[in-house]
Amino acid sequence: MPELPEVEVVRRGVARWVVGRTVRSARFLHPRVTRRHVAGPEDAVARTEGLVVADAVRRGKYLWMPLATPAGDAVDAMVVHLGMSGQLLVEAADAPAEKHLRAVWEFDDDREDLRFVDQRTFGGIAVVPLVGVADGGLGGRGESVDAPWSRFVPAPVAHIARDPLDHAFDDAQFAKRLREKTTGVKRALLDQTLVSGVGNIYADEALWRAKLHYARPTRSTTKAQAAALLAGLREVMTAALAAGGTSFDSLYVNVNGASGYFDRSLAVYGQEGRPCPRCGSLVRRDAFMNRSSFSCPGCQPVPRTAHW
Repeated sequence: MPELPEVEVVRRGVARWVVGRTVRSARFLHPRVTRRHVAGPEDAVARTEGLVVADAVRRGKYLWMPLATPAGDAVDAMVVHLGMSGQLLVEAADAPAEKHLRAVWEFDDDREDLRFVDQRTFGGIAVVPLVGVADGGLGGRGESVDAPWSRFVPAPVAHIARDPLDHAFDDAQFAKRLREKTTGVKRALLDQTLVSGVGNIYADEALWRAKLHYARPTRSTTKAQAAALLAGLREVMTAALAAGGTSFDSLYVNVNGASGYFDRSLAVYGQEGRPCPRCGSLVRRDAFMNRSSFSCPGCQPVPRTAHW
């Protein structure tokens, strides 16, 4: 599942190639692609065509495009969830259709189309209202902060917390809420209402950087440990962004179809049996929430009061 860096790479591509263009036509080619749009594909088309893609915005793993009238009045937002294999691609209008093409947007400037390709059909599109939220709006990456939609998010995203790269992320509040939970620290990181955009890969990498075991009880984390954890998250996500994301699955690509290569720089995730880059201990793998968790037994010893 793409995490924050992968979704941000896609967002930047959409911002470069699509923002400011007017949708001439929208076509949804598979019934599952609009399953999150309750009113159905015809309604999604009607609420998209003739509108301007005003911005490309992300909160955590969620990506959306505010839609506006030509006069600049915000109307709705088109939310794109990539799922496990979703791809947003910018393609020439006459390029052959991809095998798993699910949606196509054409624009009135007759330049490149935007296409949604999804082999496993876990992703989807919904056109939804923008709503105000208690934390003051977006504050995330790349949005136009003076635009009429800057204090709003799509309704399905309203419960999602800000992410560690958000300029308005509250470090002190994160530490406080982390200590209020009664779980292991990695489970808390995967809770998108505490901090968004973090999945299995970057949780493991950040915990390794902070020298914390994934089963450390959240109630026992100190302010210094919470700060180290946030620093680890920001460090690994920033590095992954620079590398174009992590492409364990060849289906993750940017809008031009290129894969990321941060997997070459991972310290522990997927490195079972290999030496830790810091201390040389062999990386271990444990079963975790129907997945795997990777850590270093030397740098990240199991705490005496582990919360499994």
